[in-house]
Amino acid sequence: MKELQNTPHDVARELARKYSTMTVDELSLLEQILIPMKYKKGEMILNAGEVSRHIVYIDKGLVRVFYYKNNKELTEHLQVENNIVMSIESLFKSVPSKLQIEAIEPTIVYKIPAHELEKIALHHTNIQMLYRKILEESLIQSQVHADLLRFESASDRYEKYRKMQPQIILRAPMNYIASYLQMTPETLSRVRNAYLQDNIK
Repeated sequence: MKELQNTPHDVARELARKYSTMTVDELSLLEQILIPMKYKKGEMILNAGEVSRHIVYIDKGLVRVFYYKNNKELTEHLQVENNIVMSIESLFKSVPSKLQIEAIEPTIVYKIPAHELEKIALHHTNIQMLYRKILEESLIQSQVHADLLRFESASDRYEKYRKMQPQIILRAPMNYIASYLQMTPETLSRVRNAYLQDNIK
């Protein structure tokens, strides 16, 4: 795998740009707690049964969050670089995670220890804001996913997701996208082919 794409300083600056403006001192504090990790394709970032201790920032690559129900693997979330993933219930309740996080491309992440982030957030308003906005984003993503499944037809689910996540549509295996959108791979293939035909006309 290639060397780290960005330094901890780069990642701290990107987090500040995306979530909350920070002073030089706050950037330095955030930079100091970031933990770089590299994963091969298919390697687990978090296993079911582990207690999650980290918020995971994807520096490079593609990951999926999934779980098992009735012996069936179900995709909860797919995410690419410059985004966050986590097992939120495990992280905040300190209980074993029901979710698993897997690298589905060679992936570089920066792990943010939640307890360290909480400690520095106590004394720094901008870091408190960053923490809050990361949590808000995670909750909104879950709501968007739930609304897609509740209110949209199969074709509308695909179309909306394609617009929201074009990189994932291009890069993720079809069976994972189908699982995320709660349709069979055959249905997804039909929907995608119909979309392509409509846009060729």
